[in-house]
Amino acid sequence: MNTTEKVIFEQFPYWEKAIGSNTASGKADDLLVFVGCGTSFNLALSLAAYANSLRRKAIAVPGAEWLNRPSYFWPEWQKTHVVALSRSGETTETVAAAKASRAAGAFVTAVTVEPESALARNCDQLICSPTHPDEGIVMTVSASLMVLLSLQTIGQTVPASIVASARQLANTLDAALPDIIKDRSHFVFLGGGPLFGIALEGALKLMEMSQLMTQAFHPLEYRHGPISLVDEKTAVIVLYSPDQREAEAKLVGELREKGAVVIGFGGPGDLELTVDVDLSLAGLTVLPALQILGERAAQARHIDTVSPRHLTKVVTLA
Repeated sequence: MNTTEKVIFEQFPYWEKAIGSNTASGKADDLLVFVGCGTSFNLALSLAAYANSLRRKAIAVPGAEWLNRPSYFWPEWQKTHVVALSRSGETTETVAAAKASRAAGAFVTAVTVEPESALARNCDQLICSPTHPDEGIVMTVSASLMVLLSLQTIGQTVPASIVASARQLANTLDAALPDIIKDRSHFVFLGGGPLFGIALEGALKLMEMSQLMTQAFHPLEYRHGPISLVDEKTAVIVLYSPDQREAEAKLVGELREKGAVVIGFGGPGDLELTVDVDLSLAGLTVLPALQILGERAAQARHIDTVSPRHLTKVVTLA
């Protein structure tokens, strides 16, 4: 067992410490702007969707975009609450965006796992929880923690039972790996609503870890062009939404007819995995399983995820 795999399976005690460690914050009528880079931006997309479902107006913007052209996303700084996500708290664009936001009059909340970081020093509110000390370049437990903490920030209750749900889901998928994805070299992640950002994160995680080609789409958008790439080398990971399950299952049938193998989280597929939480918590619950999927895909190709190609733990720009 390498360090990446170890950290994925040992993340759940850190969840338990984070559950209930913070509560809802900010004014209900403020615009929430979730800002991050890479994994943190993927998570931001999911969190903005969840916030909107709780009647908290929200958008998600990449760190550099919010720093350099905020008016293209929101024209006013008044009543703006920026939630900046960064594992290290040192990501250049995110830290700069936090500083600029405060200077313009916005309230800034930092969500990180590093309490002594630059981001922590340049915010109005710090939300932080310790992460696994052995977490390396690939972002796993800290990603899960930032989602958990941010969900609590927008007023979502995260029950202690979610730990068992997420652990069981990861173990069940792991039991089918890597056989179910054997000889597959094209991976597609599909998720709608708040699960689109999680689908993007699943695709990014597998790409980083295994160096395989990945894509992510809203489920019903996949018919509109991208489906042309599906063949016997394709593996599709579907994050089902309860309100769209019938339509998504029909799409899955079409994909299987075209040669794809399908892993269904919460719905039909060649492997159907039970997601025993509702949509409001599904994004967090599936994250560890998507992380172990990336690890097993990498192991099948004899790729070391402890030192992934071209990547560093902290992205800083001169």
